[in-house]
Amino acid sequence: MIAVLMILAVAVYLTFFFPLEVKPKKQEVRSPKYDAQMKKLWQVAQTSMKERKPFRAEKALLTILKFDEKNAAAYNRLGILYAKSQRYAEAVECFEIAQSLDNNPASIHNAGLIYLETGEYEKAEMAFMQAIDLEGDVPARYIALAKAEEKLGSYRKAVEALENAYELDPSVSILRQILAIYEITGDAEAVTATTARIEEQITKDNAAKSRKTLRTATAARRK
Repeated sequence: MIAVLMILAVAVYLTFFFPLEVKPKKQEVRSPKYDAQMKKLWQVAQTSMKERKPFRAEKALLTILKFDEKNAAAYNRLGILYAKSQRYAEAVECFEIAQSLDNNPASIHNAGLIYLETGEYEKAEMAFMQAIDLEGDVPARYIALAKAEEKLGSYRKAVEALENAYELDPSVSILRQILAIYEITGDAEAVTATTARIEEQITKDNAAKSRKTLRTATAARRK
């Protein structure tokens, strides 16, 4: 549950602070007044989400969709809003509509998170794999896939997904997730090897941190 919420939080951050670009059709001519109104609605939605005012945010997003029913970004944000409110069926519907309008991996990934939360692990697996096919350089996608594989009992696939995430982001936290799976399967040899990898990564991280601190101190002395 906590892992899913953390991944969803990342999704919220990426969606709001790196908004989807939805290009209008060439034949559409929008007035400056229309553009100003839409911009204001987006600001209201974003501010309301940050201030945890879901009803206000929902109203703003639904108003956007009233005037622009093919706005994939609005559907994606509305899906996130519903997911945070545990309105899972509505959230999945929004993500699926967003994906049909704009084949964006974020919408597919978000739908996968809902499937994961509601226990539809096979659907979650398919969604994460599809998102990876579209955008395979995001560690969170592989971590989410690993969670789905683990729930399905496919521990080997879960480890493979986590190893892919580790290649993109060599972090101790990912290695610890790998270790947890080996502990579940009772693979003593893999547990020993992964424990050694964790210790090695910690050493590397500490060395990198020390170098950064030294560079910062040296730069400060030169000023």
